[in-house]
Amino acid sequence: MARIDRRRPENTSGNFYVDSTCIDCDTCRWMAPEVFTEIGEQSAVYRQPANAAEEVRSLAALLSCPTSSIGTVDKPKNIQNIQQLLPALVTENIYHCGYHSEKSYGAASYLIVRPEGNILVDSPRFAPPLVKNIEAMGGIRYLYLTHRDDVADHQQYRDRFGCDRILHADEINAGTRNVEIQLSGSEPYQLAKDLLILPVPGHTKGHTVLLYNNKFLFTGDHLARSETLQHLIGFRTACWYSWKEQIKSMRKLADYSFEWVLPGHGRRYHADRETMGKMMQKCIAWMEAN
Repeated sequence: MARIDRRRPENTSGNFYVDSTCIDCDTCRWMAPEVFTEIGEQSAVYRQPANAAEEVRSLAALLSCPTSSIGTVDKPKNIQNIQQLLPALVTENIYHCGYHSEKSYGAASYLIVRPEGNILVDSPRFAPPLVKNIEAMGGIRYLYLTHRDDVADHQQYRDRFGCDRILHADEINAGTRNVEIQLSGSEPYQLAKDLLILPVPGHTKGHTVLLYNNKFLFTGDHLARSETLQHLIGFRTACWYSWKEQIKSMRKLADYSFEWVLPGHGRRYHADRETMGKMMQKCIAWMEAN
């Protein structure tokens, strides 16, 4: 839990604060941007919540902080109500799980609710309130893992829900050697009529992305929107395998049509297909220049 004696001096005075254990993962800043910002390579509260909606978003960020670095001076009276809001609806049948894990440096996880069986995209923290809510939403049929960095508590979710985990063979290590579906090669994999897995080597050798319903692209650490640059990017300073290969992968990905980018790290992005296509070309041009 956050500690008041570690409260960062950069926080504005008031109930909410961030302490010095913050790892600068950006979670709170996109969940409640009206309250949290980056100051000195860590998050801080620059403005206290001004209404009930802002307080709800701030408490959801508190629950989702991977290092429990967000605290309140006064004990929240409605924290159990906030727990019921996660997973939180993004749009249609797509939900943000919250409860980010320090094991994945605070990566976001998503739940796709489908009649044929729900898909958990990357692993959040195995938090009892979240697990209970996912169970009430129909459980998990597949746990799709984009790459080795964001597997977090995958084994606990497998043990609880009996879900089949999916990960490319080039991402397998000692902690994931028992994954049920191990992909191989560089060709697209049609998991179901509405689920297409696309290999995109670059960030890591076996990184893949998931295209759902030809509309929603779950991108892990391959593609995200940069708040600073205001366009889609690949992570140049966090490319662990090959920047050259990641550019090639991005060119191939640009051949597909979609409306949503839902990353593990970085910001979500939504646009019409024409605009998204232009943004992908801008992303590729930026990557080639860097």
